[in-house]
Amino acid sequence: MTGEKKEIAARVRVLREIGEISGETLAKELGFDPQEYAGWESGETEFPIGSLVEIANRFNVDLTELISGEPSRLKTFCVTRSGRAPEVSRRPAYTYWDLALKFHRKKGEPFLVEAAPDTEGKPLAMNTHPGQEFNYVLEGRLLISVGGHEMELGPGDSIYYDSGEPHGMKALGGSRARFLAIVL
Repeated sequence: MTGEKKEIAARVRVLREIGEISGETLAKELGFDPQEYAGWESGETEFPIGSLVEIANRFNVDLTELISGEPSRLKTFCVTRSGRAPEVSRRPAYTYWDLALKFHRKKGEPFLVEAAPDTEGKPLAMNTHPGQEFNYVLEGRLLISVGGHEMELGPGDSIYYDSGEPHGMKALGGSRARFLAIVL
């Protein structure tokens, strides 16, 4: 885990402690596995981005504050120029760029996500988090599994789903896949 990821874990821990709630209680309240949550907060494993969204909502802070340690300030609009979106989370199979990091009190979290081309031979990394998610494929082919149903998506295809269901995706065909993901 990079220093940035440890800082995120520390900010989550401080919010939890200020709220006088145990890690196990918070995990159960948000529908996370308590052991998995303990690994996230200790820095052993990375917080999934959807889980950070839920934690930010629980403590009434912007995701921006959890990720960067700085408050969001933009209230009318937020422009993110091509190639300049801040990278906010790294998991082995995915790279995320926040498309509205500095917008205050977003109702959804929009990301550009890239599934690495070397994920095809590996099993899907499954994830769950409360809420819903919308994915729109921009390039490449993507295998996605939601609630045990697998489907292949290509450019222009989209899916909207209950992100409380186990879900995961990976690039197909030896090329990266890029998609928009909006976590609600």
